[in-house]
Amino acid sequence: MEAILAEAAAMPWRRRAGERSLTREGRIWTLWSVGIVVTFGLPAALLIWMEPLALPVSAIFLGHGIAVLHLQARRGARGVKPIETATDPAERTALGLLGDLVGHDARQLLTETGLALQRGRLGAWLVGQEGAILVRPGGHRVHCFCVRVGEGGDLPPGDRVAHLLLALREDEEGFATVANRNFSGATWRLRWELAKPARAALRAGRRLAESGGWPSPANPPVSRRRLPRSRPSPR
Repeated sequence: MEAILAEAAAMPWRRRAGERSLTREGRIWTLWSVGIVVTFGLPAALLIWMEPLALPVSAIFLGHGIAVLHLQARRGARGVKPIETATDPAERTALGLLGDLVGHDARQLLTETGLALQRGRLGAWLVGQEGAILVRPGGHRVHCFCVRVGEGGDLPPGDRVAHLLLALREDEEGFATVANRNFSGATWRLRWELAKPARAALRAGRRLAESGGWPSPANPPVSRRRLPRSRPSPR
């Protein structure tokens, strides 16, 4: 019997995430994006057809639609929050322990990008301090989740990521159920909004999602002291 995350069990009103729900919600996000393009693009094209001299006005109108699409992806990119350079002994110790947790191949990526890479049944995960990116199999679509460690304000950044990573390994579908999704779309849309180091992590996650990657390290016993609780997505 698979372990079930306590926070997921405490939220029975949420439908448990899985392959079908992620696929369905991805299609909904795609329809929403298409709707934005049509809403702003069709009137702009109609205005140019009626009056070619109105091209500047049409461009401004279309620009608003493009800006909305960028804001969607930017919200997902900002929710992850990679680990920054460790500045004190506690942070360096936590980062070292996290490096042991993720394994050799992902340790270098963690050092360079501040994101922990983990292969799962649903795809390749990139875990940060307050969120995670899920690169779906094939590498063409991503889901961004916003989640944080309960009572983790005083924890070093490495410990926050470690707690989220352990919760993800314990119950991947429960983790995706508890977390709030704040973006789903094409991988290239998210890449534009990420900082340069995080883009490298996204490339690694995409390669892992495309190829199947290396075997996951053996899952250690999971601490039940602090597990993630959902944080409302930024509006």
